[in-house]
Amino acid sequence: MEKIYLDHAATTPLSQKAFDAMKPYFSDVFGNANSQHVYGREGAKAVNDARQLLANCIGAKPSEIYFTSCGTEADNWAVKGIALQNIEKGKHIITTQIEHPAIYTTCKQLEKYGWEVTYLPVDNEGFVSVEDLEKAIRPDTVLVSVMFANNEIGTIEPIKELCAVAHAHGVLFHTDAVQATGAVRYDVKDLGVDLLSMSAHKFYGPKGMGMLYVRNGIRIEKLLTGGEQERAHRGGTTNTPGVVGMATALDEALSTLEEDDKYVASLRDHFVERVLNEIDDIYYNGAKDTAKRLPNNANFSFRYIEGESILFSLDLAGISASSGSACSSGSLEPSRTLLAIGVPVGTAHGSIRFTFGKHNTMEEVDYTVDELVKIVKRLRDMSPLYKK
Repeated sequence: MEKIYLDHAATTPLSQKAFDAMKPYFSDVFGNANSQHVYGREGAKAVNDARQLLANCIGAKPSEIYFTSCGTEADNWAVKGIALQNIEKGKHIITTQIEHPAIYTTCKQLEKYGWEVTYLPVDNEGFVSVEDLEKAIRPDTVLVSVMFANNEIGTIEPIKELCAVAHAHGVLFHTDAVQATGAVRYDVKDLGVDLLSMSAHKFYGPKGMGMLYVRNGIRIEKLLTGGEQERAHRGGTTNTPGVVGMATALDEALSTLEEDDKYVASLRDHFVERVLNEIDDIYYNGAKDTAKRLPNNANFSFRYIEGESILFSLDLAGISASSGSACSSGSLEPSRTLLAIGVPVGTAHGSIRFTFGKHNTMEEVDYTVDELVKIVKRLRDMSPLYKK
């Protein structure tokens, strides 16, 4: 068996179509898209066309699309930009206990500078309560930020309903849609969100390329000051190849979304069924209703053993998975998300995230389960905590 990649939530391979679209802008059409000559105009046209395409993909206007270096920058800009712009109204922000570090750590940073942050709890499947949000909003609340879908357990939040609650109180709403984009079809106007973040490398686009949707009429403080790029909202030379690759990748992903989701979900469902039937003493983390869970996500906690040992053993067998968010994989602390949904600390340490992609096969899934069964048995046989 060749190498098997089951960590698509961390990153996806660049699609050939996106790669081909990017190539000319690395060499032949190399001009700075903000330069006022023919080379610059060629780059500017490519950027403007990509901005229009991305806007079409999410039901936005081109003037509402701002390019960033990644999803993390987009998240930081959304939270800090709104906080700083609305400092006279108040210094209270609402988010959740299970946000990606790009949001959670940003909020923790703002707390050091005098902002107050409410971290909403979630239920045992990872869902945020509309009622909890309603109770948390205060007169000085300036922003609610709730992720579209959780990067570890795949739970899809009721964003439209949560956004409606925020707006009923005159509060702006941001969603981190990094994991959802390319897997869930949505329209920003239908959702009602004021700001939305995404990252190209999660939907077979290039790394180092992100985007922030900011609804027209929303004022947001700059995060990166400098030049007049992005209509004077973000300084920094435009990454023309990245912009083109991102737009091409998302357009391609959405063109086959239902077909790809159905296939990937069939791999995931087969995997989950076999694991639940063949390995005991485990937790299947996240939403049980597949309609409310990302189609590629399966997260398990294996009692009595460490996740790092499972990962290492899987890697030796040629299988790449993850212990959670790639952005916090170096941490020795148990997953904040798993603790929030009620997984015991000891069990949370034994958690693995498997995320499938459209290039995986059922043969790879069966091989992975076969190896996982052997790995868990071997590790438990060595564990002093496991009673045979």
